[in-house]
Amino acid sequence: MANVNLKINNIPVSVPEGTTILEAARLAHVTIPTLCYLKDVNCVGSCRMCLVEATGARGLVAACVYPVAEGMEVKTNTEKCKKSRKMTLELLLSKHKKECLACERAGNCELQRLSTEYNCDPQYFETDPNLDHPIDFSAPYVVRDRDKCINCTRCVAACNKQHVGAIGPIGRGYSAHIGSAFGMDLMASVCVGCGQCIVACPVGALRERTTVDDVWAAIADPSKKVVFFTAPSVRATLGEAFGLPVGTNVEGKMVAAIRRLGDVEVFNMDITADLTILEEANELIARIQNGGTLPMFTSCCPGWVKYVEQKHPEMIPHLSTCKSPQEMFGGLLKTYYCEKNGIDPKDLYVVSVIPCTAKKYECTRPEMNGEVDNAITTRELARMIKTAGIDFADLPDEKFDDPFATCSGGGTIFGATGGVMEAALRVAAKTLDGEFEVVDFPEVRGTAPIKEATYKVAGKEIRVAVASGLMNAEEIIKGVQDGSRRYDFIEIMACPGGCVNGGGQPTLPDSIRNTVNLKDLRAAALYTSDKENSIRLSSESPVIETIYKEYFGAPNSEKAHEVLHTHYHADKRI
Repeated sequence: MANVNLKINNIPVSVPEGTTILEAARLAHVTIPTLCYLKDVNCVGSCRMCLVEATGARGLVAACVYPVAEGMEVKTNTEKCKKSRKMTLELLLSKHKKECLACERAGNCELQRLSTEYNCDPQYFETDPNLDHPIDFSAPYVVRDRDKCINCTRCVAACNKQHVGAIGPIGRGYSAHIGSAFGMDLMASVCVGCGQCIVACPVGALRERTTVDDVWAAIADPSKKVVFFTAPSVRATLGEAFGLPVGTNVEGKMVAAIRRLGDVEVFNMDITADLTILEEANELIARIQNGGTLPMFTSCCPGWVKYVEQKHPEMIPHLSTCKSPQEMFGGLLKTYYCEKNGIDPKDLYVVSVIPCTAKKYECTRPEMNGEVDNAITTRELARMIKTAGIDFADLPDEKFDDPFATCSGGGTIFGATGGVMEAALRVAAKTLDGEFEVVDFPEVRGTAPIKEATYKVAGKEIRVAVASGLMNAEEIIKGVQDGSRRYDFIEIMACPGGCVNGGGQPTLPDSIRNTVNLKDLRAAALYTSDKENSIRLSSESPVIETIYKEYFGAPNSEKAHEVLHTHYHADKRI
């Protein structure tokens, strides 16, 4: 492909043909403001913030969609550009609920930042008197505030990219807004709770339904014993909320910070990631050896499970019966841990720290018996740490509390797409063939939408696939149903890139999201931790060995099924 030569603010730059002005500007180290644009999610040129002057064009053009041309000269910061952007912002502010002091996105809002940079007058245009729409609190995981929405459509694009389509544009002109079909509440829609709309939203129109006040109340209650446990990916993302580089592993500081919230214990959810692997790998082996339903799909992602229940109930028999690591830990704590320590389960308050808003919904499922009392996102934990006045960056590294501290590397990589598959393959291969020495399975690593591999173990071929993002999951399902894709075991994660890119992770500005590969850097922190761990197989964790010896007996035992397994059911929406 031929290169195109142009100038941006008099800076020469050469880019491949078909490159947009916005992309070319980055190569020239020129920043053009955007609101609706989000790399790999939305590129429609509708917000008009990226308007620039370009030779050969009539008037201002949207840099995010306008292609470069040979000899083009682009001006990004002329008075005409700045005046247009300022007017656009002031018009947006006239239809925006300006509650910045009380908004969860205060200080981390793209509209707020740009309005400050362009010295906007928030009252230049009269505020829309109809900004009194009810806030949608119907779902236990996402809150939608229409009066803060700026109609950028990034949430719509993220939802459509997930092949869900729970929200979309409604109406035209001045009355246009984002909502669910037929004006229904979010909980009544086909939303699966993945939260990708939240991390895509540049303002505070979408947020998780926070439950931190309940956690604070439990910590203050002398009749409650409070325990926290943290999901594998949280250690790779929490630091971003405190200005640390993307991909920094803050496991030790995270544990130290949670301890300083009050009289609590801090456990490692990687333990039940290991437990999930033992149960899931043995379930897979049993299905292969006994003619069970194949291929078997993983069931540790509640957004994916909800998607199957709503859109493909015929595939429910293919789901593993294993609970997610979150719910396994809840069950383990309310049974084994309470019995061992003489605690009444009703006096134990269990808090999970998770990268995912769908986990909030999972806690409310009747099948889970309320074993996790509260699930808070990485963002919510960060807010609790800040509220407590804890200087996160200066904290010492501390270790998780026993007896749930030591995990395998296989449990840690659960947070990245392909991690569940790799951890399960390690155990399944060792179980089927004691001489099998391969520990790393690089074919299932990385952020490719769909990954496939075939391994020969104990004389038998095991065909596997990994997909992240529900649009890619849909492709896998169709292939399985029409016979074009043949596998034994399939890992699915609802969020692109896996839990490291979950809907509960820190909300980062466009300047980072559009230029930094978040998924790769965050996952790299987990794989480094795995490599440095002396225990690589979940089956070799001394904690897991103790749990089976003292309580469950063996994987897939009757007791294990009672506490660690569940069932799923059809949930037809619209």
